[in-house]
Amino acid sequence: MGSGQVTDWQGKNVTVAGLGVSGVPAAKVLHGLGAKVTVVNDGDDPRAREQAAELEALGVTVRLGDGATLPEGTELIVTAPGWKPDKPLFAAADAAGVPVWGDVELAWRLRRPGAAPWLAVTGTNGKTTTVQMLASILKAAGLRTAAVGNIGVSLLDAVLGEEEYDVLAVELSSYQLHWAPSLRAHSAAVLNLAPDHLDWHGSMEAYARDKGCVYEGNRVACVYNVADKATEDLVREADVEEGCRAVGFTLGTPGPSQLGVVEGILVDRAFVENRQRNAQELAEVSDVTPPAPHNIANALAAAALARAYGVPASAVRDGLRAFTPDAHRIAHVADVDGVAYIDDSKATNTHAAEASLAAYESIVWIAGGLAKGATFDELVAGAAKRLRGAVLIGRDRALIREALARHAPEVPVVDLDRTDTGAMLRAVQEARRLARPGDTVLLAPACASMDMFTNYNKRGDAFAQAVRELGA
Repeated sequence: MGSGQVTDWQGKNVTVAGLGVSGVPAAKVLHGLGAKVTVVNDGDDPRAREQAAELEALGVTVRLGDGATLPEGTELIVTAPGWKPDKPLFAAADAAGVPVWGDVELAWRLRRPGAAPWLAVTGTNGKTTTVQMLASILKAAGLRTAAVGNIGVSLLDAVLGEEEYDVLAVELSSYQLHWAPSLRAHSAAVLNLAPDHLDWHGSMEAYARDKGCVYEGNRVACVYNVADKATEDLVREADVEEGCRAVGFTLGTPGPSQLGVVEGILVDRAFVENRQRNAQELAEVSDVTPPAPHNIANALAAAALARAYGVPASAVRDGLRAFTPDAHRIAHVADVDGVAYIDDSKATNTHAAEASLAAYESIVWIAGGLAKGATFDELVAGAAKRLRGAVLIGRDRALIREALARHAPEVPVVDLDRTDTGAMLRAVQEARRLARPGDTVLLAPACASMDMFTNYNKRGDAFAQAVRELGA
């Protein structure tokens, strides 16, 4: 099971690690290809039992409550992306010389001859928005495409389904890239790098290395963020095909081989004739929704990948105009008494919250939740002069409170000592009390939501509902 395509799965012993959103489809696909599939899963809860029953009805073996031991005769493991590399199962696989693939690797190996190339996007923040912008631009160019991977259509469905695509816009997480050693994209972008998921990767270096895998074997362009030197370093370290170019994006004036912004216009100096002297206008900043700085950066990265694929400038403009972001990404909920209420519940780490806080001048900040090992000094120090007040919720709020005391001692802070879901209404009421006309009340928690809510969507919904109650 080396780097080539596996054409004959008949009778191969494959162990799928983990049920869930990637494990169940992977097990079904492999079983359908004739492999002898065993699924192992750490948990043994009602949801897992339900999924196990569905697979067992097809003839798949499922072992619940035991994800540590390697089933006898295993020739390949296909793992859910969330399984950490230090799991005992993988140590056993390593000792037995058994390869481990993720669902992305499986999809890559199962592509049909002449399959659609992949334009891949990774980074700590902005992946989903950038991939959706990219798909919108590709569609505007008349290409058959879909936003796939960590969002939307599953990659396995995209490569094995009936629908034929010209090109795929693929969102990839650091977990997925860790388990996808033979992936080779047409072109790829790393949007940014900031500490995240360090509990999974073990170190910032390991996290960056996994992100950098997206550049391996690129054919046309490795797109990097000029403002984030670590992304350019990853391009330098990548082993790419001859003729593949490094293409930067910047919120400033672009140099040759870059895309950037000149007087409110998104311009391309990478995919033009005589890039030393020429630039191609792509779109106006006002064509991007919302036109916050980090979202302009997303648009430039999407445009760079689309241009690498040969898309005309007019399609970039039309695709960006047609794009509307998902819920809970700097979404304007309402204005109440001259104060704007903004839901950026998707800001689940400090890097995302930093981008959000940079988009507004005078802010009452609602923050807190699960810190995932993050520290908040840099975030608070950078935003201190914009903060009118702060309302803190969630389990790890003390970490943010202490950072505020160190770097913004004059900012009034309300510390809500409750983690029930009703805390959000109280948080919004307290924020209203602190806000003045012209201020922005910003939910940008800089933390994960699972201490109080099922996910960031539910947290954002609770915020929006609370704001509507104020307005009423």
